Amino acid sequence: MPNALLVYPEYPPSYWGVNFALEIFRIKAAFPPLGLLTVAAMFPLKYNLRVVDMNVAPLEDADLEWADLVFTSTMVVQRESLHTVTQRCNRAGIPVVAGGPYPTTYHGEIGGVDHFVLDEAEETFVDFLRDLENGTARAIYREPRKPDVTRTPVPRFDLIDMKAYYSMSIQFSRGCPFDCEFCDITKLYGRVARTKLPDQVLDEFELLYRLGWRSHVFLVDDNFIGNKREAMKLVCAIAEWQKARGYPFSLFTEASVNLARLDELMDGMIEAGFNSVFLGIETPNPKALRKMKKPQNVSKREENYLFNCVRKIQRKGMRVDGGFILGLDDDDEGAFDAQIDFIQGVGIPMAMVGLLNALKDTNLYDRLKRENRLLDESFGSSADGVLNLTSVNVALNFKPEMDIETLMEGYRRVITTIYDPTLEKYFMRCLTLLEHLRPIPHLLKPMSRNALFLAIMSVRRQLSAEQIPAYTKFIAKVSRDHPGLLPEAIRLAALGYHFERITSQQIAIGDFKQYLATELERFKESVSNDVRDVEGIEKQKHALIAQTGVRHASIPDEFRYLGDGIDDALALFRSAVSAQGDRFTHSAAM
Repeated sequence: MPNALLVYPEYPPSYWGVNFALEIFRIKAAFPPLGLLTVAAMFPLKYNLRVVDMNVAPLEDADLEWADLVFTSTMVVQRESLHTVTQRCNRAGIPVVAGGPYPTTYHGEIGGVDHFVLDEAEETFVDFLRDLENGTARAIYREPRKPDVTRTPVPRFDLIDMKAYYSMSIQFSRGCPFDCEFCDITKLYGRVARTKLPDQVLDEFELLYRLGWRSHVFLVDDNFIGNKREAMKLVCAIAEWQKARGYPFSLFTEASVNLARLDELMDGMIEAGFNSVFLGIETPNPKALRKMKKPQNVSKREENYLFNCVRKIQRKGMRVDGGFILGLDDDDEGAFDAQIDFIQGVGIPMAMVGLLNALKDTNLYDRLKRENRLLDESFGSSADGVLNLTSVNVALNFKPEMDIETLMEGYRRVITTIYDPTLEKYFMRCLTLLEHLRPIPHLLKPMSRNALFLAIMSVRRQLSAEQIPAYTKFIAKVSRDHPGLLPEAIRLAALGYHFERITSQQIAIGDFKQYLATELERFKESVSNDVRDVEGIEKQKHALIAQTGVRHASIPDEFRYLGDGIDDALALFRSAVSAQGDRFTHSAAM
């Protein structure tokens, strides 16, 4: 029997990954690799299967020694880890099969892979395995059409250690009726939301229940209400299933903002056990929203439409998490305060603020290409080969309308304000949320006094001395004014700790890269002024290399991750400093 090793590459730290919060409660990862588990269910019984999620456990040499084939599924953010996996497999002589969103779009740029199974795999995977067994497997397999998801098998949740995860994941639909300019979902999955049957989803619920799961379940749809009629059918079926079992699962999902207009569906979601929803809010700037082709976020009749939508969903009983974007066309310098004021005012604790990125094959990418505004993927490198990044660890792949230094500094100000080192701003908007969040009895998961105390202290032990005062006031106020929401308040506090740590991490990495760029410019200026002082230039060069080494070593280990670029930046810096010093020394000798 062939041994198939299914490997899920590692994610870099991110706001979404909540890894610092999970460490408090000794949980390894937020979500399991649902795509791989679904593919696992497509294998014939003659295959021996093993899953390695590198976000939970490392890929060991023994795993590779066991494997006849390695199958991977990745998103764009996992590309560095995928590269490491493929290199190890290549050295071990093990064929690699790659699929998922990242290879589907960028397979032409990925090396070390023997076979690509792209798009959605329901109708091609069996053909690929047959060809593989016959020795006729092609390099690339593509899905000729969007498959019927009513034929998608139940994922193999039995192949993972479920205790390692914060939440299980289930997919109900693929595709979205909205075609936002920056989004690649419609390019990957189409504009018609294809849905599973309610009984299919309940079969997945039932399997999780039989395996002993009694916690969070994330319905991973990019837009849960893409097909409103089928979504309504599903929530009614889930509500009946949950009630019969005492609501074993707390549900959350992603949806478009127009959910706020669907009272019956929101009520159905509450009955089914949904306690939060992630919305792509993007910006409170209507002009920018229209430019990005996001009409569902704009109303001609309501001036504060987005604010009112969030507040309405909160009052129904669901926490709103939000995605926000800076760097949009039609943004001006007022965009930064507008983002901060909106996030704080409406009470969105979990606010994912990012810079716009032009994903390949999106409408945005095509428009920017026509406008000659796309930048080479190596944007951020100077002529000296030193990473010339701003003080935030990000780089744009296009020319924004706004001055780039203004944009980067504004972005830094937004994230360091909403996730400030004291967490005061964060806990303020947590309280705003809880003041407007309608308590729903079956959504509240009571905890014993002892468990509450232990959870409160577990979070407190992780906080810095400057964060403890705001945390203490927050817990005290919730205990007094919203005692039933205290478990939720503790979870929010753990998330706040994570968000501030991620922000500090990104700032530290970005500051280091900016420091290198600044020091190189100073060195170039200095040696050009003292070109005849050969001995002085050499001393200065060695002192600068030593100084940057000390600064490099001061970055905490917990802030380091695969693909952070710090070591590469330092190596390029040292090379550039040596080259500059040698150049001027040579000139002086002549």
